[in-house]
Amino acid sequence: MIRVRPVLLLAVVTTGTAISMSVLAGWQRGGWLAERLVWVAIGIVLVAGAHLLPALCGSAPPSGRAVGAVLWLGCMAAASYGHATFFLLSQLHAGEFRVSAVPVASIPAHRELTAVMAERASVTAELARADARRCTRDCPTWQARRVALAARLDALDAEAADVRRYQAIKDGNAQNRTTARDDPVTARLATLCGIVDTKLDLFAGLAFAAVLEGVACLLWWLALTPPASESSDANRHGVAHNVTAETAPVTTLAQSPSPTTVQSIVPPVVQPTVTPPESDIARLRRDIESGAVKPTVAGIRQHLGCSQAKASTLRRQLADITA
Repeated sequence: MIRVRPVLLLAVVTTGTAISMSVLAGWQRGGWLAERLVWVAIGIVLVAGAHLLPALCGSAPPSGRAVGAVLWLGCMAAASYGHATFFLLSQLHAGEFRVSAVPVASIPAHRELTAVMAERASVTAELARADARRCTRDCPTWQARRVALAARLDALDAEAADVRRYQAIKDGNAQNRTTARDDPVTARLATLCGIVDTKLDLFAGLAFAAVLEGVACLLWWLALTPPASESSDANRHGVAHNVTAETAPVTTLAQSPSPTTVQSIVPPVVQPTVTPPESDIARLRRDIESGAVKPTVAGIRQHLGCSQAKASTLRRQLADITA
């Protein structure tokens, strides 16, 4: 049964999550299908570089590690930018979904308040002229006109009150949609910090992206680091060959009155155990396990005083043994 290391499983899951986010962000960035595919490929490459470069550049020379560090920083920045795009777009889509679920109070068709107030001003002017005119003849007609203008003025006042109420309902609907569109935690945190919601959304997206990328880099570094030896070198490779020899029985004839054959059995002689000289691999394993030597080509070369090629060969042999 194949045993999968938990850290390797976590690293694969984390990288898969980051790649999924980059794929979604790249797909929404492009317009044409070809542009979307290119954006998706760029996101996958950047995520893979950000996650694997620290672990792969560990055994590289200093110049290679310096170049890898610069490229890793660029990959981290680009991948975090893509993840922030995903977070912001997902927040936008979630806000639109919440807005669509908000109940909206119905408002009947009505005139604008400006038109109502303009008509009211005209009626008020006519009523003022009617009140100012003196009645010399046909007074009942003028009296009826004044009553009609006053009633019309009251109707316009009632219509203006309805228009104001409809406007309040409309403003309430807009406020409910705005409240539903904003993330509740982000809105309250922005109010507490005194910053704009959009800035806080951006900072939160970048923070989530940085944490995700950092966790993935750490997991891959742990997964690709050779595990420590579970047993000592003597138990695995230090096999001593004991050489024993037995002497054949020696038959001697003893001088006695009657010829009798006497067999004298000499006990077997055990040769001392011959221990072969300790090899460089065994010595390196022992020193690495004790912490005296770093498991790198430079550390092996400095410890043994050998050439670069031999140190590289010994490092590969150690990796094969511990794998």
